[in-house]
Amino acid sequence: MVTGKELVNLGLKPGKWFKEALDHINSYGLAGDALLAYLDTVKPAPVIPLLKAAVPFFENISADTAVEQANIDYVKQSMQQLMRTPTVVAGAIMPDACPAGPLGTIPVGGIVATRNAIHPGMHSADICCSVMLTNLGRVDPKTVLDVAQQLTHFGPGGRPAGQQFELPAALQAEFQDNPFLNSLRSLRFAREHLGTQGDGNHFLYVGISRNTGDTMLITHHGSRGVGAALYTQGMKVAERFRQAISPETAPPNAWIPSQSEEGKQYWAALQTVRKWTKQNHLCLHDAIGSQLGARVQQRYWNEHNFVFRDGDLFYHAKGATPLDPKFMPDITGPRIIPLNMAQPILIVEGPTTENNLGFAPHGAGRNLSRTRHKSSKGRQTKEDLFAEETRGIDARFFFNQIDISELPSAYKDAEEVKRQIAQFNLATTIDEILPYGCIMAGDWEQDAPWRRKKLAKEAARLAAADSQADGSALQEQWGKVPGTYPGSGND
Repeated sequence: MVTGKELVNLGLKPGKWFKEALDHINSYGLAGDALLAYLDTVKPAPVIPLLKAAVPFFENISADTAVEQANIDYVKQSMQQLMRTPTVVAGAIMPDACPAGPLGTIPVGGIVATRNAIHPGMHSADICCSVMLTNLGRVDPKTVLDVAQQLTHFGPGGRPAGQQFELPAALQAEFQDNPFLNSLRSLRFAREHLGTQGDGNHFLYVGISRNTGDTMLITHHGSRGVGAALYTQGMKVAERFRQAISPETAPPNAWIPSQSEEGKQYWAALQTVRKWTKQNHLCLHDAIGSQLGARVQQRYWNEHNFVFRDGDLFYHAKGATPLDPKFMPDITGPRIIPLNMAQPILIVEGPTTENNLGFAPHGAGRNLSRTRHKSSKGRQTKEDLFAEETRGIDARFFFNQIDISELPSAYKDAEEVKRQIAQFNLATTIDEILPYGCIMAGDWEQDAPWRRKKLAKEAARLAAADSQADGSALQEQWGKVPGTYPGSGND
């Protein structure tokens, strides 16, 4: 009888496959050449090492300040590590590049092409973060913004019952048919989060076309809980493959082989999430247009956080806008690049070049984290900052709480980003949407229940400490004699 020890002596690595293989071997009495021939058909493939040298990547970015240079240096170090991942064949960074995690993690503004591999960590939890534009014609922009504020939904969670949009039956069927999407949790997200925008840098923007004078509605958001749930499952599956086939690969860069059953299902799930996210935009745009009684003149959209396929190559764009039509099967117009709430949104087009890999920047990016930016503005009140940085536009926060990490100064200089787009021949600007105003979530966590509870607990702790300190001081003042200080009943 063949045992696991004998397989180990043959140089095989123990694993779950041992049990099934041993059952087969002993059931059929395999030995000698027959045993070795069978083992060749079932043993795991050799582990795949990291590449000895990083695959070169294109650097479509330059610095004009020390802070910007430090940012670029970190991004480049991350890319150098990431580009040793065994599946990688090409890469690039854009002018909006900024760190998105520990060294070795794909940065915002990064594009990484891999062969026969889908890397969930390279599209991140905000799958299909995207922008949609609707031309509403000569409609008063203030009216559009007022109506939009009534109809949109920012912040955590989904829409309450009675305010939800209907999930199309065909889209629901796709969720139910895919093992990555058919959980009750994912289906609940698909219904409740439809027509919601989340928080952070997501926005609803109203502006005027420089070319035509028409009023434009632009929304920016991702796939909400739907995408986050898929990402979580995808990372778990990718990690199982990483441990089996490439343990040297960093966990954030784990991949699902595209030709595996899991890979095919995950790719299909990504396409369903893409459809859901487009529907998410459409719900809001159609509802706003309907209430305004406005006729849609033009509409187009694009992702900037997704995985795009060209044959056996998978382009992971972490905050990069696809230019090449092959990446967008439903292309109906040019591409959309927002910068910040006080700057025009760029409408661009352009060819695929060697250095852009078929992509353009997705926005302005950051040089400092949200926390560091907030601390850098410590001497100014958030009200003063808001008034200074939003002068001339109608900027609103959905929760009426200013979030200074989303004010224009939190982002890279818009003019410098535009200059680098031209410098590196990344795209051509064919129109600009001049800002009238926008809505963002704002600092909704300031009044969140968990924060109120935490603040109340801290206030109670401080009150108790103050009370104890006051008692100690009074005892000191009155000679530490019990019953002789004010409040004892003997005063």
